Amino acid sequence: MPAEPTLTQRLWDIAMNLHWSWQPELQELFRELNPELWETVNHNPVALLKRLPPAEVERRGGEATMNTRILYAHRRQAEYMEVAGPLGGIKAGPLNAQPVAYFSAEFGIHECLPIYSGGLGILAGDHLKAASDMGIPLVGVGLLYANGYFHQWIDAAGRQQERYEVNAVDNLPVRPARAADGSEIRFVLEGPGNPLHVRVWVVAVGRVRLFLMDTDLPENDPEGRSLTDRLYGGDHEKRLRQEIVLGVGGLRALRLAGIRPTVMHLNEGHCGFATLERARERMEEDGLDFHHAWTATRRQTCFTTHTPVPAGHDRFGGDLMERHLGWLRERLRLDAKGFLGLGRENIEDPGEPFCMTVLCIKGSNRRNAVSNLHGKVSRDMWQSLWPGRPVDEIPIGHVTNGVHMGTWMAPVLHRLFGKELGRDWERRLSEDPGLLERLSEIHPGELWETHVLLKNNMVQAVRENLARSAAGRGEDPAPWTRVLDPAKLTVGFSRRFATYKRATLLLEDPARLRRLVDDSARPVQFIFAGKAHPADEPGKALIQSLHQLSHGPEFFGKLVFVEDYDIGISRRLVQGVDVWLNNPERPLEACGTSGMKVALNGNLNLSVLDGWWDEAYDGVNGFAIGSTMTHADSGTQRGRDAASLYEALESRVLPLFYQRGADGIPMEWVRRMKHTLRSLVWRYSAARMVQDYMRSAYLPTAGALSCELD
Repeated sequence: MPAEPTLTQRLWDIAMNLHWSWQPELQELFRELNPELWETVNHNPVALLKRLPPAEVERRGGEATMNTRILYAHRRQAEYMEVAGPLGGIKAGPLNAQPVAYFSAEFGIHECLPIYSGGLGILAGDHLKAASDMGIPLVGVGLLYANGYFHQWIDAAGRQQERYEVNAVDNLPVRPARAADGSEIRFVLEGPGNPLHVRVWVVAVGRVRLFLMDTDLPENDPEGRSLTDRLYGGDHEKRLRQEIVLGVGGLRALRLAGIRPTVMHLNEGHCGFATLERARERMEEDGLDFHHAWTATRRQTCFTTHTPVPAGHDRFGGDLMERHLGWLRERLRLDAKGFLGLGRENIEDPGEPFCMTVLCIKGSNRRNAVSNLHGKVSRDMWQSLWPGRPVDEIPIGHVTNGVHMGTWMAPVLHRLFGKELGRDWERRLSEDPGLLERLSEIHPGELWETHVLLKNNMVQAVRENLARSAAGRGEDPAPWTRVLDPAKLTVGFSRRFATYKRATLLLEDPARLRRLVDDSARPVQFIFAGKAHPADEPGKALIQSLHQLSHGPEFFGKLVFVEDYDIGISRRLVQGVDVWLNNPERPLEACGTSGMKVALNGNLNLSVLDGWWDEAYDGVNGFAIGSTMTHADSGTQRGRDAASLYEALESRVLPLFYQRGADGIPMEWVRRMKHTLRSLVWRYSAARMVQDYMRSAYLPTAGALSCELD
């Protein structure tokens, strides 16, 4: 009979499955082992256990209450893994035998696994978590970046600087992926010059496995070793080679792991080469010609596009494609025109570059945008691929994104939901969304007190960040520990600093902004955070302007910029702000999931009617900037939206927030918070999202239902 595992072994079992990342009580277990070290290792239980002597872990874990909690947590995780989930078992049909393979260039699961840059990756991480909770048979496929995305620091001039740190594999919740015979999965990819050796790792994300590829091997030359060093780093050639590893290599990794997916889900165009590799397999394994192999591949592939901005779609020149994929073209038995035509809107134009989004559209059977409005934009954008077909009949639908409740909802609010709805409310919600109507019974004072607690926690975390940043620049950190007043209306803005997101729209009229922040009766303060791509100079200029403004005497302590935005900072902000600001140039925001995370915590959005807010706003669950009508001139529209933003703050947001009863509670504001929770929590949850994918894409594509859209 095997010996009982020690407490340390049980903690390692928990740490090596990222299921803990959306279980607050499990995170608290690790924190209590050594609170200071837990913060030092950025909430990474693997690094924590590596640095704590086993004897100390056993001693601390052996204390009566801790011992019981560890045993209970270990048992609960085992029980979670053994149960199928609401969409598993019989409901999953053919997916049980051959799962969905979800390809993405980035996955944002937790800050301890930094292989994400922003919204796309965090959406992918939420997708895996929700698939795990719902029991959808699914595996993820991505890349393990040696340096991940950059850490941001702001210099004395307010300029964003990038710092890359090595992600030591020993400190990450990853294991070598193994084949059926127990050997580590490695393979070689063809291409010009030296062969490229690829190693495969696996991450447990609840019930879902995430396979990550890595080329940092001594068998590779320096260029090959650096191929998976940075997310979205390097030139076009490096990006092309990364996408070959992701698509072609990803499918090979699954084969070596014994997985033959029924459905391939391509999350954005970076993954498109998986379709070519799958067609090659069908030709060589089943003796098909290219036409029949490609048709079969299309029927098994779903594609999600996230980008309404033309510059956001990867394009590669024909010479570069031939150099790195000529071997694959030959094995597909295609000439150059036929091969490059798979990624061209006009196959007769020899000068048109190869577009990865076009490849994914042509190589898939189910195609979707990520909000209703984005679906309309995408149909218009890609109408040329269906000549003669009216734009309304272009076969690109939409599945609006959602966010993972366990990750983004504050634990204290989750417990409040449990008090009103029952402990298993989240499980029952997938079958009865009307359950949320009972949230109207929450006592206004209890909901407001919960929000105030979260807001105070956020302010403290922001102050600590600002003080560290100031010290890093050689400034006196002390003044930053006193900025922001939790009693003031607090507006948050955090996202990628791309110019179309218009982070500085608020600065259009500095005098009007000063009146807002200096109003003694109804003051407002602003928190900004986010990163610009290292090559995006206009985006960096936006950060610099906000940083400099935050240091000036007129706005010091009333407008701040939080450095090195990541998942951890994001959680604090979306849980603690009063209002979330989103003012992109309509209709260039495909969805905008940060606002959903805010709504998940009962807080209100102030947003342009773009992306998800265009379909979610009902006049009570937040505030709108402008209207659905846009001016042909972007400068004119910017002026209109700025004026509408100021008017919304002055005439609607601030009066409502500061309208208090004798008990100090803003009753109308709390009523809107309740309405937000009732109307938006389920509709914009990742559980609803993956349920929609299951019904509209995965099962039809797997052949369980009629699957042709066009």
